Amino acid sequence: MNPLRAKSLTRIGWLRGLSIPSDWAESKVKYVAPGMQAGEAITAESIEPTGTYPVYGGNGLRGYTEQKTHHGTRILIGRQGALCGNVHLVSGEYWVSEHAIVVRPSDTTNARWLAYLLEVMNLGQYSQTAAQPGIGTAQINALSIPVPPAQEQRAIADYLDRETARIDTLIEEQQRLIEILSERKMAAMATATASGEPVALRRVVTRIRQGWSPNCESRPPNGVTEWGVLKVGCSNSGTFDPTESKRLPDETTPRPEFVVEPGEIVMSRANTKELVGASAVVDRAYPRLMLSDLNYGLTVGTGVDPEFVSYALRSGHVRYQISLASKGTSPSMQKISQRDIRDLILQLPSLDEQRRIVVDLGEQTAKIDSLITEAERFIELSRERRSALITAAVTGQIDVREVA
Repeated sequence: MNPLRAKSLTRIGWLRGLSIPSDWAESKVKYVAPGMQAGEAITAESIEPTGTYPVYGGNGLRGYTEQKTHHGTRILIGRQGALCGNVHLVSGEYWVSEHAIVVRPSDTTNARWLAYLLEVMNLGQYSQTAAQPGIGTAQINALSIPVPPAQEQRAIADYLDRETARIDTLIEEQQRLIEILSERKMAAMATATASGEPVALRRVVTRIRQGWSPNCESRPPNGVTEWGVLKVGCSNSGTFDPTESKRLPDETTPRPEFVVEPGEIVMSRANTKELVGASAVVDRAYPRLMLSDLNYGLTVGTGVDPEFVSYALRSGHVRYQISLASKGTSPSMQKISQRDIRDLILQLPSLDEQRRIVVDLGEQTAKIDSLITEAERFIELSRERRSALITAAVTGQIDVREVA
């Protein structure tokens, strides 16, 4: 990189006083992408798994349809929901739904360069509402940006295409490793919980209770005496996570009868198709932490180890039963009833054997979880490096002309 390249201090607020190359211009999004507008509405019934034209929404590909709204190269920005501000570059012929903003670069603007620039501008921060986040074209159009000459835009895009592809490949490899490790973990649980007498869960549990639904807000800080209510994700990993909770508003009267108990199995009542029925054992007393209406609390009888039951509920053969029993209008939200939970069949060996299996599985899964954590950390760092690299390139902090 050329350290002697002339720089000038920018007035662009989101660059926080950085200097940009002196031959770059300062402009606004509306001048490099005129005519920005939202996509067109399309019903869910019109979207199929296969078809002639892809359908893009605010978070990328949704499916296919037999009609199109656009052709050519465009940048799509998610305009609604928790992922508003997401950026995708698309080409060809396609339908863009009303959940995305369609950005058409000007004739003198490189689409790939602009997509990278918009990606690192964190457009979601300009969302106007908290309950249902949303961002409009006027907000994006008004944003100031640094604009390099056309030839350098292309050089930046070429450089980032190459470098981000390398990082993306490493991320994909780690994601695949996580899948393999997760499969290995599931196989270990399935094998360990496959022996013993087949019994319905109704013969194992002495109580199943559902939590309640107060109007909750932020997560309660660890170690304080505020009342909290568990969120559905507290059992997703198979290990009870008390931080997956929300603070009970001061004006709401707590319900002590819903406080979780040590040794109780917390199961998600409503969740995605992959996670409905996820379970974990409460590891200790949490005197001010309550079940929500999205959780069940399962108490097992004498002669049964709750950790063993939790492992069995997460094994493949019981997960299959849960998938058949759960109901919902979409994979993103499924529910399972108490009656269906009681009908689940698992294999129950002697109590001594259950405890031996719990110890053995604890050691196996701990090693696997450690490897998964390492892979997740690698992915996190790689994504941070990817974002930093893009930011440096599109703001002129590195001179890519010598290497592109």
